[in-house]
Amino acid sequence: MSTAAQAIEVPGRVQEPRRRLHRPRLGFLGVGWIGRNRMEAIAMDGAAEIVAIADADAQMREAACALEPRAAALESLDALLDLPLDGVVIATPSALHARQAEAALARGMAVFCQKPLARTAAETRSVIDAARQADRLLGVDLSYRRTQGMQRVRECVAAGELGEVFAVDLVFHNAYGPDKPWFRDPLLSGGGCVIDLGIHLVDLALWTLGHPRVQAVSSCLHAGGRRLALPSAQVEDHAVAQIELANGCVVRLTCSWNLQAGRDAVIEASFHGTRGGASFRNVDGSFYDFVAERFEGTRALPLARPPDAWSGRAAVHWARMLAAGGRFDPEIARLAQAAEVLDAIYAR
Repeated sequence: MSTAAQAIEVPGRVQEPRRRLHRPRLGFLGVGWIGRNRMEAIAMDGAAEIVAIADADAQMREAACALEPRAAALESLDALLDLPLDGVVIATPSALHARQAEAALARGMAVFCQKPLARTAAETRSVIDAARQADRLLGVDLSYRRTQGMQRVRECVAAGELGEVFAVDLVFHNAYGPDKPWFRDPLLSGGGCVIDLGIHLVDLALWTLGHPRVQAVSSCLHAGGRRLALPSAQVEDHAVAQIELANGCVVRLTCSWNLQAGRDAVIEASFHGTRGGASFRNVDGSFYDFVAERFEGTRALPLARPPDAWSGRAAVHWARMLAAGGRFDPEIARLAQAAEVLDAIYAR
């Protein structure tokens, strides 16, 4: 890869090269499984230099430093922010995201954060405003956008191949629940399966459809099979929601933890139009393998098949944008819309 210029990789679309200024110096805050995965993806790509790793857990630090021995091993965000870094990658519990992102932005550092960027729409807008004021690149790991399958589906919708999309079906059932207690504390997580899994689906629907205005949201949340009165102080493990868009399209969302569905996961985003349909779905219960198809009557036409190494692609894209001199991208402000939909699902 040239150090003078590079093309930003977006599956299915070629963008013009942008001048590369330098390899950004990055710090990683939170290096559990996801944090290490994103760190490895960026390191393998070579778009940035990994100079510091921070985690309160000594074992996590050691495991990450074994992958990047030259990186400084730190215990806190404050220690990380004292370094001359260009950007910070955040993969900590959800309650910390907004405060940590704003602290890094205030020091003039770009930020790439795990989803959710924040627990509520108000917190989300606050982080976006901080990035805008600091004029720093802000990215969020909404990783399914970067799959080849969803790129193809979005292209079909944008090209009008499906006609007018009038219905969208979104599903994310996980046979397992989170293994960390903070996921089940709404003050720390912001919610249950909706903010953990459903956020990806809501984002995919709005992003694919071009972010139409949301007109109405209704929902029904359960915990242990019992319907919750909303707003609830208990996190949900099953949710059904309907999102009505101003253009007449209806989006139906179902997601869950610990659902007995006969497989590890059921993940699907299907778009139904007046001239055809398109669907993105996982293969045989896999969390990693996806197919995408376009439908014409009873015919299914393939759009994308495995393998597709997509999991670290969003982090790499952000690192490449930063290396090319990228600053605040106004497109990130659209994330507030998905956060507003989640607020409405939770009736808060």
